[in-house]
Amino acid sequence: MTPITESVWLITGCSTGFGREIALCALQRGAKVAVTARRTESVADLCREYPGRALAVPLDITDAAQRETALQATLDHFGRLDVLVNNAGYGYVAAIEEGEEDAFRAMFETNFFATLAMTRLVLPYFRQRRRGRIINNSSQAGLMANPGTGFYSASKHALEGVMEALGKEVSELGIDVITVQPGAFRTDWSGRSMQRSATRIDDYAESVGSRLDMIAAIDGKQPGDPVRAAQVFVDLATMENPPAQLVLGAGLLQAYRERLTGIQQRLQAWEAVSVSAEYPEGTP
Repeated sequence: MTPITESVWLITGCSTGFGREIALCALQRGAKVAVTARRTESVADLCREYPGRALAVPLDITDAAQRETALQATLDHFGRLDVLVNNAGYGYVAAIEEGEEDAFRAMFETNFFATLAMTRLVLPYFRQRRRGRIINNSSQAGLMANPGTGFYSASKHALEGVMEALGKEVSELGIDVITVQPGAFRTDWSGRSMQRSATRIDDYAESVGSRLDMIAAIDGKQPGDPVRAAQVFVDLATMENPPAQLVLGAGLLQAYRERLTGIQQRLQAWEAVSVSAEYPEGTP
């Protein structure tokens, strides 16, 4: 791998949260970073603090022309690209029946389709060089679905699926694909950046409403430290043999272990039914 002090990064969604912290950590360690945001004034301080190594690039990731311009600006300014961090995204919460189609389609466009398009944009360049690393900021919602976050979870499940396949497709081409699933971290996800349906159906007050109220209540009190998480993201960019997936957070680690135990128990309980659908052994 390229040493961190010689590496060039393009990070989407750097105005706040994980994106900003990842950019800051990479810059602190000596990397060159294209710091993207819809409003470049939100990242101007990083450019002042790290002149010559931080490049502010305007990017609404859903805008195809801006995606192409962002990549070209990075290559023109720094001469190459080593690491793409797909971080831009946001949450939308509602019961499935309450969801407003325009809203959850827009979220899906950002979290999945635009992120996929950004990835596909850099692939020819990485293939030509036979090197590159793509790091995706996914979510615990990409591993498990819960009441109220079904639409968000669907966008992250889709991202997980396509990136798992991509990783297997490009592994022999010198390209690594890593997807990180953070648990509850102290970012703006459940606060300022969260979108919520205006529709409320009383029948979902307990199953969905109470959980969404809980998510709102813990805003600013989550156990996860985004600064420490950013250090993990930067470490992943320089590891010799990085994991294809990595969960972040003690609470998520425990919850996912419990989920895996439940899956194993269900497979065992229904094993006879699963195998009963095949032709009997010896059938021509």
